[in-house]
Amino acid sequence: MAFRTISIFFLLMVAQFVSAEAMSNIVIPMPPRLNASSYILQDFDSGQVLAERNADQVLPPASLTKVMTVYVAFHELKAGRLSLDEKVTVSEKAWRTQGSKMFIEVNKRILVEDLLQGIIIQSGNDASVAIAEHIAGDERAFAEMMNEQARRLGMSNTHFMNATGLPVPNQHYTTARDLAKLTRAVIRDFPEYYRWDKVKQFTYNNITQKNRNILLWRDDSVDGVKTGHTEEAGYCLIASAKRQDMRLVSVVLGTKSKSARANESQTLLNYGFRFFETHKLYDANTVLASPRVWKGMAKSVDLGLAEDMFVTISRRHYKEMRAMTDMDLKIMAPIQQGEALGKVKVMLRNQLITSKPLVALHEVKIGTFFQRAYDSALMLIQSNNAK
Repeated sequence: MAFRTISIFFLLMVAQFVSAEAMSNIVIPMPPRLNASSYILQDFDSGQVLAERNADQVLPPASLTKVMTVYVAFHELKAGRLSLDEKVTVSEKAWRTQGSKMFIEVNKRILVEDLLQGIIIQSGNDASVAIAEHIAGDERAFAEMMNEQARRLGMSNTHFMNATGLPVPNQHYTTARDLAKLTRAVIRDFPEYYRWDKVKQFTYNNITQKNRNILLWRDDSVDGVKTGHTEEAGYCLIASAKRQDMRLVSVVLGTKSKSARANESQTLLNYGFRFFETHKLYDANTVLASPRVWKGMAKSVDLGLAEDMFVTISRRHYKEMRAMTDMDLKIMAPIQQGEALGKVKVMLRNQLITSKPLVALHEVKIGTFFQRAYDSALMLIQSNNAK
């Protein structure tokens, strides 16, 4: 497809002036190399990966599984098929489930809200099985719901067999990259429930248990997400932190101890916040261009982005960015709303940082016979003049 390029240079405002000479001398150090099997550091808004190692290696997720368990439950709440004040009857299977517990009792009726907090804050395996059975009838059927959500989110190297993360060798697995996708989805789609991830302790049945994410006590910017541990998986941690307007998500898998998973996660987060910054460049559905339309009921079409556009770059290089739009040379009606008709590209020092489809913000119907005939004649004249 032929495109024309329109450069839109923008001097992006920064709070502090930095000379061009100073900016050119800024060097970002290599990402830290962690003592972990796999890890990834990703900006929440832009999706830019700032550091990674073995991020696509398939590994057992242990209790990090429960991020998907609650994600499925949140979807059921949003759809109206589940409510927080609904009561769940605890089965013997849920009560007997091994590993970390909320300490629910068989045949007792527990509020959904309490079970969700028992999963998120206390990492209760018993609570995970109870909510899975309540939603899907049994844990196997619930695992299929988990896998369906994983497919929808593009978690291409993930497969779940249960709601807890208890090991099922070669059948229950995921990757650091997939877990980062899932975590961003939880924070983006369900902020009203994500607030529970920063709660430091929860009391149920007169038993108070602390959140195992010790970064909640160390770093005020950390507000989640989940710890995990089995002998097979090692010590794992998904963490998210927000400083000013920038949020980062880190996933660290396969460390040797509780302190190691926290220390390595903190190292990743500090690296990201120290050397990078994220900016929102364009709002979704804002008109960025209005090119000519041929043979349509309208003479032009408004183009913009389907979603907000963020970029993550090295600190103090904001002024060096430029954006450009690439659009089809001849845009012909009919045009459907949301149809991609070009791209917005963002460059830094002649390197492509990111690009997003430029889409029609409204439809343009095909013109009348006379409009089409007129435009055909005009296009022919222009083509002859160009020769």
